[in-house]
Amino acid sequence: MVKFYRRIEDFPRLRNVIATIGIFDGVHSGHRRIIERMREVAKERGGETVLVTFNPHPKSVLHKDHKYLKYIHSRSRKIDLLARTGIDYVIEIPFSKAFAQTPAREFIQSFMVQKVGVSHIVVGYDYRFGKGQEGTYEGLLAMGKEWGFSVEQLSAVTVSDIIVSSTAIRSALHEGNVQLANTLLGYEYSLFGEIIYGKQLGRTIGFPTANIEVPNKLKLIAANGVYACRILWKGQKLIGMGNIGFRPTVNGNHRTIEVNIFDFSQEIYGDYLTVYFVQRIRDEKKFQDLDALKVQLEEDQEVVREILKQCKVSPFKA
Repeated sequence: MVKFYRRIEDFPRLRNVIATIGIFDGVHSGHRRIIERMREVAKERGGETVLVTFNPHPKSVLHKDHKYLKYIHSRSRKIDLLARTGIDYVIEIPFSKAFAQTPAREFIQSFMVQKVGVSHIVVGYDYRFGKGQEGTYEGLLAMGKEWGFSVEQLSAVTVSDIIVSSTAIRSALHEGNVQLANTLLGYEYSLFGEIIYGKQLGRTIGFPTANIEVPNKLKLIAANGVYACRILWKGQKLIGMGNIGFRPTVNGNHRTIEVNIFDFSQEIYGDYLTVYFVQRIRDEKKFQDLDALKVQLEEDQEVVREILKQCKVSPFKA
């Protein structure tokens, strides 16, 4: 079981640490390749794996245009996903403007060498760190020779000629391309939240919906539209179609997330569920009336059932 530390000062210095350093938003397939390599080296050397990360995201602290940067996952979900990778330790360093002034050499010497006990560092293809991102792979190699640790850099992980990155995944989600986002993540993008009362108009046309309130306001919500979804509720695996948007047919004035769960009739207000987004099937649009909307939803349901019938569940779930 992973051991988690929020203060690097509390970490019990180890003798043979295989480490990596980064944000790891999304814990995507590129991140997991780094962690897999760490575990391979740790097994070879009889060491332990340590992942050093930061919260909040440095961009949201340092750049005004990223002040409200949305995260692929909440902090708690990120830690949960990291725990599933088999990592031994996670150290989450509080990131601030003051911490951002730490030079690359000072961070490596004071934190990674003296407090963590690093013997080997694995980094990704585009790794930069330290004040002004002055630290590079080449710089790490020089520091390793000076302070007695080795370094290796992994090449980029690509999918369909696209380099896997958190930025690419955010871009795909903003466009509603959850299929691409899921491919880059290596599992299905999801939202978790409480089921709250809505206007209950869906049930009047035979399509009742669970309205979901996502607790984390910095969670990245995919683009508006209608989606084929899987749902997890109290351990039950269900299917349905979700809608993200403003419900223009009923003159909605705020963005909502709702899901119509197929073959399901229980009252679940106040419960929590997770919705996994498989594929976006169409844009949200305004219909002439509820009857016209009902006709479209009947067509949507057939499309979604066929998509989910043919789509395999990802083995690494969010």
